[in-house]
Amino acid sequence: MFVSDNNQNQQLGSSKQRNKRWTDVDSYFSDLLIAHDPMLEEALQNNTAAGLPPQDVAPNQGKLLHLLARIQGARTILEIGTLGGYSTIWLARALPADGRLITLESDPKHAEIARANIARAGLSDAVEVRVGQALDLLQELDVESKCFDMIFIDADKPNNPKYFEWALKLSRIGSMIIGDNVVRDGAVADADSTDPSVLGVRRFFELIASEPRVSATAIQTVGCKGYDGFAIALVTDDVYNESTNEGACFVELSER
Repeated sequence: MFVSDNNQNQQLGSSKQRNKRWTDVDSYFSDLLIAHDPMLEEALQNNTAAGLPPQDVAPNQGKLLHLLARIQGARTILEIGTLGGYSTIWLARALPADGRLITLESDPKHAEIARANIARAGLSDAVEVRVGQALDLLQELDVESKCFDMIFIDADKPNNPKYFEWALKLSRIGSMIIGDNVVRDGAVADADSTDPSVLGVRRFFELIASEPRVSATAIQTVGCKGYDGFAIALVTDDVYNESTNEGACFVELSER
């Protein structure tokens, strides 16, 4: 349908006003509910100064991850996609004294910056940054018989289906799997999309929907990061496959 220049300008103005309102609300919540934190703020500044893409989670989203990890009682966390370590710090701070977080990053520069941010936050003893292609590193974790109470997927979206399959192998009954940036500005609902990221996210959801060992939901969000959302899946049944000897984790969270 033909849209006049005036209508286009009105829509553009409306969009800017809407995005500003979203950002204002995020700021309102963050100012009230999230204490001033020099380490986290410095991490964001370092990421910007190093030229990293502005893809860190928002402060209130980081706090949500932190709270979910605490609610989960997570002692072991896997993060797929480190960037500069901002979300890593939020998650690692939720761990108990003997907790451990492993985060996977493909870009050596990003990993170097993340390690520095993590060290400044005093979390180097709790966090291990592994560098390489995530699918290769995930296979190594499986060989090492690693198990995780919480897995945060925040990497390249075309590989989301494979990341979910690996996350399930590295989970146990009671583990939580979170996928970020799954709404894609609404494009996830477009069955005709040819965008590789959208296709990856849609396949990710199809796998979750057909997987009887998880119970899941997804939430749309708006805010300073725009229009997006996340998925949460709870592992509700044993993921260990006796016939193939696949899946390192077969101990319930409550049994540890």
